[in-house]
Amino acid sequence: MNESKFSEHRVLIIGVLIIVIIFGYLILKGGNTVSTTKSSNTTSSTGEKPAPANLISAIAAVPQTVLNQIGVGSANVLPKHISAPSLVSQGKPEVFYQGAEFCPYCATERWAMVQALSRFGTFSKLGETHSSTTDVYPDTKTLDFYQSVYTSPYITFVPLEMYTNIASASGGYTVLQTPTSAENALINKFNNPPYLPSNEAGSIPFIDFGNQFLIDGATYSPTVLQGLSRHQIVADLTNPNSKVAKGVDGAANTITAAICKLTNNQPTTVCNSLIQAIEKEE
Repeated sequence: MNESKFSEHRVLIIGVLIIVIIFGYLILKGGNTVSTTKSSNTTSSTGEKPAPANLISAIAAVPQTVLNQIGVGSANVLPKHISAPSLVSQGKPEVFYQGAEFCPYCATERWAMVQALSRFGTFSKLGETHSSTTDVYPDTKTLDFYQSVYTSPYITFVPLEMYTNIASASGGYTVLQTPTSAENALINKFNNPPYLPSNEAGSIPFIDFGNQFLIDGATYSPTVLQGLSRHQIVADLTNPNSKVAKGVDGAANTITAAICKLTNNQPTTVCNSLIQAIEKEE
């Protein structure tokens, strides 16, 4: 091969190598973009990350001595007693929850709900989520009822998480769960006057305890959870002097008292003298 042809051949090889390198870089960049998008969606999309079992166990294991010391704590809204035909499903009193993942008040109330309900049964498949980062009390860390499973010999728990914490193109947040016709009928009837004041109608979280007690909104201040991780929140539950324990444990005690009214104070290990004293206030 003469020098002219060799030079042409060398230029051709270099050109091919440059094309291969550029093409490889574009593939790698494109692959990384897909991976990052998927990871981001998994993080902000809700309930896809399971809550650790030890975290849930710790919520349910707050010592009775701590609960007794706290009483109602800083819970400033007690379940409201109403008169209506009992709500029953699967042969047991039903506790119905309506909320949404973007909602900071729902994020706040779920901690107390999980603790109270864990006294009567067991959860599995609870997820982790957080409230909207652009709403009041932004990015409140919490648990997620979406696709969770609850088992209890005493009550039936029916959760409805209507929206995610992901903003939709049309404003608001993307739909997560659509209520059934029976759930819509319950919401339209009891999350409205005369059962609730007109200025509170349609509020979330909305919790119906067997059509005997109602909660609308958070029962303690969301400020106590601000800036805390889930593990920090759970660690504080056993410290009766902490704002978290006074809020979460106190609210859980009031919720427990409402449920005990539905179960005729069963089990007695849960519906103890403290809870029965709270029952008299509701």
